[in-house]
Amino acid sequence: MLTRMRNGIIANFETVDVPSSKLKINIAKILKSEGFIKNYKVIADKKQGLIRIFLKYDENGEPVIGGLKRVSRGSCRVFAKKDKVPMVLNGFGINVLSTSKG
Repeated sequence: MLTRMRNGIIANFETVDVPSSKLKINIAKILKSEGFIKNYKVIADKKQGLIRIFLKYDENGEPVIGGLKRVSRGSCRVFAKKDKVPMVLNGFGINVLSTSKG
């Protein structure tokens, strides 16, 4: 999902389509509430469905999202204690975290 958004921003796309899952829908909900994307729409199909993400640009055509990066991957997990979560851009960015409890 993050790679498709990053590639869409580089290519100046208005929308990107991503295969749907509960986790991706919740990430899109967070990005919308924080103002990083315009909107998202869940599209049902005969398979797992799609999420259409409407990317957001400022008045100069620059993307609102800058430096989209996935830190923890399947082959290299990154763990942090609750009081040791690193800040993003000295508090001007957001971390999207997942826990074993949801």
